[in-house]
Amino acid sequence: MEKKDISSFLRGWCSALKSCSIEKIMAMYASDAFFLPTLSARIRRNSDEIREYFEFLVQLEPACTVQHENIRIFGDIAINSGAYTFYVVKGGDRAAVPARFTFVYHKKGDDWLIVEHHSSLFPDAE
Repeated sequence: MEKKDISSFLRGWCSALKSCSIEKIMAMYASDAFFLPTLSARIRRNSDEIREYFEFLVQLEPACTVQHENIRIFGDIAINSGAYTFYVVKGGDRAAVPARFTFVYHKKGDDWLIVEHHSSLFPDAE
């Protein structure tokens, strides 16, 4: 896999998120994935817990755009870190939620799956 493929995978994740299809989103995660989500303090350690988070998130009609990414590939492991902005609907208004991310992908057979995902709000400006 090349860097452009990893970048495309991230945009596919954003597309799945915008579709609000839990099945599309979950198909991108390994069953034993570890997830530190943006809008929850609770660590997610398996598919059921990750699904629960996305069931909450899709109610906010999420979308995301990627501003920056840094991709590194190490054989059957790829890491993509950077910045994206989430857009969610709260109280009828669309709000921007700037965040930073790290996705770790592992190639299993012919598929790349997310095995670790950390997303956090940007801290206040210094």
